[in-house]
Amino acid sequence: MSETQFQITRRQMLAGTGASAAALTLPGCAAAGQAVTESANAATGAGGQAAAEALLEQVAWNLLELQPERATGLGVDTGEYAYLRGQLEDTSPAGKAKLRDQLFIDRQRVRSFPREGLDIDTVTNLDVVESGYDVALAGLDLPYGDIPVGSWRTAPYVVIQNAGAYLDLPRFMDATHPLRDAADVEAYLSRLSQVPSVLEGERIRIANARLQSVVPPDFLLAKATGQMRTTLLDAQEGGALLEPLLKSELPAATTASRQAKDIITSRIAPALEAQLAELFAQQKVATGAPGISTRPGGEEWYQWALRSSTTTNLTADEIHRQGLEELRLLHDRMDPILREIGYTSGTVGERMQALGADPRYKFSEGDEGREEIFAFIDERIDWIRAQMPRAFNTLVDPNLEVRRIPPAEEVGAPGAYGGAGSKDGTIPGRFWINLRTTDLHRKYDLADLTYHETIPGHVWEGEYSNRLPLIRSILAFNPFSEGWALYGEQLADELGAYDDFKVGRLGYLQSLAFRACRMVVDTGLHSKGWSRERAVNFFVERNGSKAQEVASEVDRYCSWPGQATGYKLGHSRIVDLRDRTQRELGKAYDLKAFNDAVILGGNAPMDVLAKNVERYIASARG
Repeated sequence: MSETQFQITRRQMLAGTGASAAALTLPGCAAAGQAVTESANAATGAGGQAAAEALLEQVAWNLLELQPERATGLGVDTGEYAYLRGQLEDTSPAGKAKLRDQLFIDRQRVRSFPREGLDIDTVTNLDVVESGYDVALAGLDLPYGDIPVGSWRTAPYVVIQNAGAYLDLPRFMDATHPLRDAADVEAYLSRLSQVPSVLEGERIRIANARLQSVVPPDFLLAKATGQMRTTLLDAQEGGALLEPLLKSELPAATTASRQAKDIITSRIAPALEAQLAELFAQQKVATGAPGISTRPGGEEWYQWALRSSTTTNLTADEIHRQGLEELRLLHDRMDPILREIGYTSGTVGERMQALGADPRYKFSEGDEGREEIFAFIDERIDWIRAQMPRAFNTLVDPNLEVRRIPPAEEVGAPGAYGGAGSKDGTIPGRFWINLRTTDLHRKYDLADLTYHETIPGHVWEGEYSNRLPLIRSILAFNPFSEGWALYGEQLADELGAYDDFKVGRLGYLQSLAFRACRMVVDTGLHSKGWSRERAVNFFVERNGSKAQEVASEVDRYCSWPGQATGYKLGHSRIVDLRDRTQRELGKAYDLKAFNDAVILGGNAPMDVLAKNVERYIASARG
């Protein structure tokens, strides 16, 4: 759809339905909602294709209105939507209720839109939105927690060691909010002025959860209170939220920094103190039970979290069994390589522990080792980028940077994470690496981590999603995102990444086995009554993982139930679909065409992905 067509539609929507979204479903008010569809149909004079595209665009902006940080991350808060750059999401109970109402309205509109006469891409887009909103609405009906809308963080505890504005906003304001001109500075100040309300909205919700006896485990609260103390002390001096203005060379930023410091020290710091006081109140009643199923409504919460994290209806028992079987098969592949390089005694896990202790594969300690890690990552990115024409017909060229996870976050953060840049390319895709200690990483496992987070993994995949209609760039599904990133690791191996470095292939296989362990451990914690210690030991003993790394990993699973199960499940689904494609196409099978079919179809639930591959098989047959 052209920009002109969309602007007309958007203005109609704002005039007719913006102040009363319920007009689309409530009696007597349906005409306002029908106006957009009818005008779009009239504009095309035919079958509804333009109307469907207009609806999808409208649904996207309805969501961005309520989650404006996403608009900034996508680089679409420009022109008539530049005002979004000065806004933050309403985290209060009322804000979450408003989000639920809007999703319900838009889900109904998408569900009822006739598919006849639409092109297949538009049908897919409508199906993806309906599926994503179905899951989100089921989550928003739960009595507590932060519910992702086409995202991955299933968080029953709104503020904890790896969730909450006290962590998210300093990183967002530094890495994502632009400071290119005076208008950006004004928007920065506007957002700063809203931070106290964001923090207070969260505080109300976690206090309400405590009244329902929903309190995080004591070991997570210990991490969270320590981190929040650090954030509070920093805010009392201006700190991280002030730093982007101080680093800017804009004259407006210099002037604004004085006002910003006052906002931070006199308003944000007290709001952080209030959150910290609530966390202390929670500590007084917290227990060490790690699983969400021990909390009120926890079993229902976990069932939903598995649905959200896998986009399937698999049960915890089914996922647990699949994880154990996947782990066995991967260890069968690792065993002969270990024997070939001289590790012949003990279980695969014990031998991988011995390998991890080998000084040949460690990085130096301290800043010297951190520089070695950055250089290693850069070299691997250069190599894999050059291989992409061998794996894809349709190529992208990601704007990409590697950054250290902010030290204030590192204790509660995973070993790394990554994601795509903005739709307009101004914000790069990023690989965030945890460097609190260089001992988190080894020379045999850092390559596959790089491929996972960058190319052909998260950053690469995100470049394709950013070319899709706006709503498809917003919505992402855990098993596709993470399954594709693991498939990206597999592609790197198939392209020769470890042909001259067999120990590196062990690192790659251990990475896959690590994700199989996640399926076992996550379900163990939240469905089978496992202790935190048992979960850590499973990784260390069965897979030879580093205890220091998996302790934080297990804590992450405790605070994000279900999320960890989607990785290997999604990867296995993609590989199964590739195997099926090879069987059905025979000599007509082409790896690059298959990869294009998966990635050009966009980030989607598993059932939609299967439909995309089925259509590719049918077209390849002629």
